[in-house]
Amino acid sequence: MDTIRKVAIVTGGASGIGKALCRELITQQVFVIIADVNRSEGKLVEDELNRQANCSRYEYANVIDQASVEELVRNTFQEFGRLDYLFNNAGITMYGELFDVSIDDWKHIIDVNLWGIIHGTQIGYSIMKEQGFGHIVNTASAAGLGPSPLTAAYSATKHAIIGLTTSLHYEAKEFGVKVSALCPAFVDTPIFSNAIAINIDKQKMVQQLQKQKLMAPEKLAKIAVKGVHHNTPIICPMPMRRTMDIFFTLFPRVHSKLMDYVCKIGRRARIS
Repeated sequence: MDTIRKVAIVTGGASGIGKALCRELITQQVFVIIADVNRSEGKLVEDELNRQANCSRYEYANVIDQASVEELVRNTFQEFGRLDYLFNNAGITMYGELFDVSIDDWKHIIDVNLWGIIHGTQIGYSIMKEQGFGHIVNTASAAGLGPSPLTAAYSATKHAIIGLTTSLHYEAKEFGVKVSALCPAFVDTPIFSNAIAINIDKQKMVQQLQKQKLMAPEKLAKIAVKGVHHNTPIICPMPMRRTMDIFFTLFPRVHSKLMDYVCKIGRRARIS
């Protein structure tokens, strides 16, 4: 602990991108709070990270619950006297044609993906504004940068996160607080197999997704931390970001055909 100078909270830190972020942050001499609803997985990550030195701790947090998030963030700040990084990373994925998605489905994904980000951002920003420094990183998605057929509800939450985050990026400057959106695309994590599939054969969908070239979460974590060091508003693997911009903006007809193809492929997994 004597060599630890900075403190980070990572929600959804027990698996996938969150776990990779925790691993990367400790290499930067950051003490990491692994925040997750999954106690058993969270403790396993804590044990793994602490093999060489005491550099992390698991804490239960349910991002849907504002009080749970506020307790986590305030307690961390009070204990360490600072909060350098807050990675609002917890989230879920949902597949399905929009006409199959219910209002309850909408409420669930908004509660986790959007309200979870809002809860963390609101309390984290107030603390960082008071201390005069800190960096909030909200995990969005490439699905928040353009159309994402058959994941409209998921995409809507990610577009909202980018809007919130990029707006606050400029608003928070005056107070010494930095804010970034992390936009992964196809990353090799359990999020695909754990996704909510509405009238979709999940196995077929996962098989289609696995045909893509998946990025290792460890590689994304390095890109994320590098982007944080540069205070990049939208942190995204650049080749993918450029490809999206080119197709979506400069070649709309090509992009339209690509989206039609995505719909066609996705509908092959539809349960009749």
